[in-house]
Amino acid sequence: MNTKETEKQPVVVEDAVEQRQIDHFVRQEMSRQIHRYIKGMSGSKAMMLKFEERLTTLSEPEREEAIARYIDLNRKVLSGLDLKIVLARAVANYCDTFQYFLQMASDRRKMVAYLQRIREKYVRFHEVFEADGKFGIKDHNGDIVVPAEYEFLRTPYVYVDDLVTMPVIAQRDGLFGLILPDGRNTVVVPFEYDDIWLRDEPPYFEARKGKKKIYIDDQGQVSSL
Repeated sequence: MNTKETEKQPVVVEDAVEQRQIDHFVRQEMSRQIHRYIKGMSGSKAMMLKFEERLTTLSEPEREEAIARYIDLNRKVLSGLDLKIVLARAVANYCDTFQYFLQMASDRRKMVAYLQRIREKYVRFHEVFEADGKFGIKDHNGDIVVPAEYEFLRTPYVYVDDLVTMPVIAQRDGLFGLILPDGRNTVVVPFEYDDIWLRDEPPYFEARKGKKKIYIDDQGQVSSL
């Protein structure tokens, strides 16, 4: 599958049952890949189990959304991940004979369409944008989730295993706080710190106010160092 082919408009798969089942097996494989990523990042068994347990509580569309959001905040998941292999495993799980697998895998146009479908579902990145010298954030659809009202923004690139919506580090009038990317400017931690930076384990934020340093969790709860 070359780049030019994958840039074409996806074809409509006429077999709705096939599409539904391929989507199902792709979800399973993407969950497995995230499981491997957490393990490879020296995550604990408890972290992996927590992530997988959380996914089981979601509907299938919600699970796709959660996995896509996880990948957005943990983009290293895609490093070394071949989406063609994900698709091949999904197709293999769907097919009941090797001959059927070969027939389906050789349908180049269909495989390109399914590959596009995987990318559209799971590789959906937010972006920081600038307007009039201030910064905001747009989601993968281009909708503004943080308005361009801040001097500095940093999204949390940490592997949060329970799929919570993580706050964004923001700077306003020279001071730092935490806000949610919810389109409503919800303040989690007020703008009263000289600096806030990320940690790679809970609690995920460390802040400084004068000479005092504290920890802050994703809910805005403060604890002393």
